[in-house]
Amino acid sequence: MLTTGDLSVLVDAVAEGRALWRSVADAVSILIGGNAGEVGFSVLGTLLAGSSPLSTRQLLLVNLLTDMFPAMAVAVTPSDDPSTAVPAATGPMGLDVLGTPLLRSIRRRGVTTCLGAVAAYLTGRLTPGTERRSTTMALCGVVGAQLVQTLSGRRHSPLVWVTALGSAAVLAALVQTPGVSHFFGCTPLGPVAWLGVALAITLSALAPRLERLEAMRRLYDLASRLALRLGDSARQTRHLLGSGIARPVA
Repeated sequence: MLTTGDLSVLVDAVAEGRALWRSVADAVSILIGGNAGEVGFSVLGTLLAGSSPLSTRQLLLVNLLTDMFPAMAVAVTPSDDPSTAVPAATGPMGLDVLGTPLLRSIRRRGVTTCLGAVAAYLTGRLTPGTERRSTTMALCGVVGAQLVQTLSGRRHSPLVWVTALGSAAVLAALVQTPGVSHFFGCTPLGPVAWLGVALAITLSALAPRLERLEAMRRLYDLASRLALRLGDSARQTRHLLGSGIARPVA
């Protein structure tokens, strides 16, 4: 509703709407990409250890710390990235941000999250300690990698900083408190373990820059094709089981 005859305020309203549209797309990429990274790490961890490194409670804790307040803060905060801020102010508002750019962002966030978790988990397994210590380090790597990605495009937003640092502080408190840590299937970590987690998160933060390399692009394309083939195989298996052809074999 216009309260005055000045129509120039419509320009600001349209620009704000475009920025909000792209912020929501960023929040969606955080949610889906983070969950994809968690699933990928669970599959890789199962192949390495024979069982999923993260329990159900730990996965719920990850979603609580990364998908709630940080993602909501991103959805209501303009991006600091010039590549998205300029189109938000000048480009037409459409569904283009939900197409290829969104899929690319989801893939990048999924790979980055999985990389941080795998690096932290392998660091725990290759250093002296128990299996619970390794899974605790993996939990911290998953959360840390996602929080770093949340901050990457909102470095000048106090709201995003508060939510991200608050989630990190809650995670550290839960892990270091003996009774609560045992409830979530964790164990308090020492300085060496926290250093390994920090190195894993740093490695995951450098993943977007590594994506510019030709070898990493080929690796990402190979992983995408492999995921599509696995999806097709799963659908064919479900179809055979549902039709009754493979039921005697099963």
